[in-house]
Amino acid sequence: MLHTTIAAIRPLDEPAMVAAGELHGRLTKPAGSLGVLEELSVRLAGLARSCPPPLPEPAAVAIFAGDHGVHAQGVTPWPQEVTAQMIGNFLAGGAVVNAFARQAGASVTVVDVGVATPLPPAVPAQADGPPGDPAGRSTRTPRLVAANVRPGTRDLAVTAALTRDEALAAVETGIRIARELIDAGAGILLTGDMGIGNTTPAAALVAAFTGVDPAEATGRGTGVDDPTYARKIGVVRAALARHAPDPADPLGVLAAVGGLEHAALAGLILGAAARRVPVLLDGVIAVSAALAAVAFAPDAVGALVAGHRSAEPGATAGLRHLGLDPLIDLGLRLGEGTGALLALPVVTGAVRVLHEVATFDSAGVAEK
Repeated sequence: MLHTTIAAIRPLDEPAMVAAGELHGRLTKPAGSLGVLEELSVRLAGLARSCPPPLPEPAAVAIFAGDHGVHAQGVTPWPQEVTAQMIGNFLAGGAVVNAFARQAGASVTVVDVGVATPLPPAVPAQADGPPGDPAGRSTRTPRLVAANVRPGTRDLAVTAALTRDEALAAVETGIRIARELIDAGAGILLTGDMGIGNTTPAAALVAAFTGVDPAEATGRGTGVDDPTYARKIGVVRAALARHAPDPADPLGVLAAVGGLEHAALAGLILGAAARRVPVLLDGVIAVSAALAAVAFAPDAVGALVAGHRSAEPGATAGLRHLGLDPLIDLGLRLGEGTGALLALPVVTGAVRVLHEVATFDSAGVAEK
């Protein structure tokens, strides 16, 4: 599945991009007045191979959840059980991602790709939007997909986090989820994640793929104190020295220092890129996964939109390496898909301009 997916990923379509650029030049606005929105809409036209590109809707958030053996190194004060508890919160509709998804009219799919502790009993979910909501928001409730590859990774500070087969299984889980969501009608996929301790493997992935120093790739995650932060940087540095991951072997990098949710998100990106559907990235977990996806298939970067600049420094390093500029910068570091959801109206607006704004000729407006 991975090989056939990579083989289907192609570059952006130049004729569609030229057509979108020319259309912008005829719209009733000064040339270039919409700034990065014009560049974004041109790129999305190239992805879709059409001008204008389809509106990026409906939106689907995929939250991949997993646990991490490196938790034993004391890189976070939060107990590992919180991963499973938060899944219960997602399914009940009570997390920040649920609130933002209701606002955006996006569906929420939670994928257990590697949670270590038993999931709590299902709680009746709040609807994603009231019946007959005049704003047109989704009324679908969050759903859970059981796709557990193994109950958490091994401790990357001691041994490889995953075997290559386990990493591949997680990547292909992400590809399958992308296909399912797109087949169900999704016009854009948004990345989400949940996993206590998952910013540590994210930092290792960012450092491995970009070559930046571990101190530049590692942040405070959930807000750790100075001693824990120093320990976290040391763990990342030691893991990279122990495993010496080769960025030319992305599956090997994911196996050595990644997480199951990171690998699955890389698969989600590849699956969407193969279908020429955009992926709106959330924070540092998604960015670290995007680095792996682009290492698998460089043209996959054409499907990526950076939703926001996470407060985690590794996200900035990763986006710089990918050549992506974030749409918003609000100092967020929550994960779940929250930053991507807040950026979604910006992406939709960029495309809607090409669909709905009049040209100078059609509106009878004089050009300069």
